[in-house]
Amino acid sequence: MTAERVLRLLALLQRRASWTATELAAELGVTDRSIRRDVERLRALGYPVHATGGVGGGYQLGAGARLPPLLLDDDEAIATAVSLRLASTGTVAGAGEAALRALTKLDQVMPPRLRAEVRAVHGATETLAGPGVQIDAEVLVTLARACRDAVRVRFGYPDAERTVEPVRLVTTGRRWYLMAWDVDRDAWRTFRLDRMRAVAPTTWRFHPREHPDPAAFVQRAVAESPYRHTARIRLRADATEVRERVPPQVGRVEDDRGGWCVLVCAADTLEAIAVHTARLGYEAEILEPPELRAAATAFAARLAALGRR
Repeated sequence: MTAERVLRLLALLQRRASWTATELAAELGVTDRSIRRDVERLRALGYPVHATGGVGGGYQLGAGARLPPLLLDDDEAIATAVSLRLASTGTVAGAGEAALRALTKLDQVMPPRLRAEVRAVHGATETLAGPGVQIDAEVLVTLARACRDAVRVRFGYPDAERTVEPVRLVTTGRRWYLMAWDVDRDAWRTFRLDRMRAVAPTTWRFHPREHPDPAAFVQRAVAESPYRHTARIRLRADATEVRERVPPQVGRVEDDRGGWCVLVCAADTLEAIAVHTARLGYEAEILEPPELRAAATAFAARLAALGRR
């Protein structure tokens, strides 16, 4: 019974941030003294259980020097196993192997009923996305820490060495980007992680600046900046529906009134924009550039001529 109670105590401590001894004792049907003994048993097993005294004090499961075993309920175990399976084909170099090792360990101790559910999900799921550009996991961790600690980072980029104040990492699912303040250029910039080399944090801490929304900034940079032409097109469609069909790296969708939305997209040719818009299949109104109307008309004429042959 003692071992079972200790496991139940651990599950409670993992459920929420803090418990008083009285609350834990009531949950487990024991005395406060038994709770104190069980807490010591958890500590002996490597679980960092912190205690605070006084009014409002209690027990809290903290972070230790090593990762102790975790207790997962059924839903958590299934979600973790499915996520590890997806991570095993991800874009972070080395993470795939680590995810597979973790998945193997989890599958080994999983009850047969849960293992069957996880395999049912795997068997019914396919992914259409091709493999993305792999990123060195160490680079990812270095940049994430720099964002968290507000520390400048230096790295090589195809055009020059860069010193930046990193704000946020953004992924499109196939590529990773860093939004940062470029110190030398005195402007916000977006950087692809797969193009960086010799990434190294400095000892220079910075005061975070007011910045644009990272996801929107990166989306605009990825979907519009690299191309010659940018267009704004009204579509008679629900904005949420269009967002589901247009990936963020292809275009962004703005809400409009009266059952319309506005698609902002870019390409090197106006015809490519016309083709993309036509494929969506919605009633459309070209807002800008005016030249897109001529390109769309010419494209429609070629299609009509093809149909008459």
